Amino acid sequence: MKQGDTIVAPATAQGVGAIGVIRLSGPEAIAITQRAWRGKDLALQPSHTIHYGHIIDGDRELDEVMVSIFRGPKSFTTEDVVEISCHGSPYIMEQVLRLLISKGARMADAGEFTLRAFINGRIDLSQAEAVADLIASDSAAAHELAIKQIRGGFAHQIKELRAQLVNFASLIELELDFSEEDVEFVKRDELVRIIYRIQAVLRPLIESFKYGNVIKNGVPVAIVGKPNAGKSTLLNALLNEERAIVSHIAGTTRDTIEEVLHIDGIAYRLIDTAGLRQTEDVIEQIGVERSYDKIKTASILLYMTDASLISDAQDLNTELKAAADFDVPYLLIANKSDLCANTIKELLSKLEDVVLMSAKTNTGIDTLRKKLSAMVQSQKVTPPDMTIANIRHYEALRHAHDTLDAVLEAIDHQITTDLVALELKRALAYLGEISGEVTNDEILGNIFSKFCIGK
Repeated sequence: MKQGDTIVAPATAQGVGAIGVIRLSGPEAIAITQRAWRGKDLALQPSHTIHYGHIIDGDRELDEVMVSIFRGPKSFTTEDVVEISCHGSPYIMEQVLRLLISKGARMADAGEFTLRAFINGRIDLSQAEAVADLIASDSAAAHELAIKQIRGGFAHQIKELRAQLVNFASLIELELDFSEEDVEFVKRDELVRIIYRIQAVLRPLIESFKYGNVIKNGVPVAIVGKPNAGKSTLLNALLNEERAIVSHIAGTTRDTIEEVLHIDGIAYRLIDTAGLRQTEDVIEQIGVERSYDKIKTASILLYMTDASLISDAQDLNTELKAAADFDVPYLLIANKSDLCANTIKELLSKLEDVVLMSAKTNTGIDTLRKKLSAMVQSQKVTPPDMTIANIRHYEALRHAHDTLDAVLEAIDHQITTDLVALELKRALAYLGEISGEVTNDEILGNIFSKFCIGK
């Protein structure tokens, strides 16, 4: 990335729309726009103002537009930024982009606007990643989490704790300079106390990743069971639409069907699978194999069983064992419960991980929704602004915690100061990776390459 360049890219999605926005950022953003502009002299206009005019290519008028000016440092990138709102025709957008590039701008790389905001100190790295999460958010919970992170989230607290650790690390380094004089600048019990305080913050953050990852990516929920247990009927009932074909013929579903359901602001990725059984039908066999593959990736299992076929406690235990054998948190969905004996119904109703249901009449659907939500919410161990959903943050926090354990062990065994200093440096590096205080081009390239062009 060349900091001195002026970059340009569409800031709105491809396709036909009423309005399309083209964004420029860099020292020549206003001047380049002026070269393709007919209207007020943009160089004389104050920041945070909008102006009406036309984009022209020589004598040819390309479009009637509105131009917004944001002068640095009070802009997203801290550079001069111009946003051109034109009509959302792909042809017009392409022509305006080509014109601006011919006037001196260059096409932005993926995520380069946000990268400049990070490099120029407008946001830290965790906030930059939250921008991408906000764009990708597809549920209320994912949106809330991304907003919290953009505002700083847990990163501010990590920075404060890291700053305290830096002071101790500096004094430890100073001890190394006076090693021959056997001088101790840091009381080891004080260092131990600060490490305990830092780890007390790190642990719940590390534990929160499972819940945060669920919020960010949705909860994969596999609907499994024997053929004709009512799996496709359940999918349709949960979605309130005829998404899957339902038939009395066993083995109707021969491939997985995936749909998204939102409950209490969280996305659930429902996966309707082929009935689990031995079969000579080659196509159905492939569907069964795919069902087992999907079960391996599921966070929750909805194990469907035909309650009308359960005649005693032994039958029930067999079904519960079949669900538990997948080693995935599950709910046993006792379908067709309206057709089972009252003694069995009473037995089923006493079990916490069982939902009595008649998928055909929608009985039990509300109970299932509540139990699904409760299973996910039970993983919530920290408040929203102290929840992490980023695998990079999780790995950095986990490594930092383990490295601080190594520092404590070194102190406990009275190991040499140089080893304590080395482990402290490693811990500081891991904590610094979260906000970007410690980073490298490879990490930045990997993060920002996943952004869309124009952001």
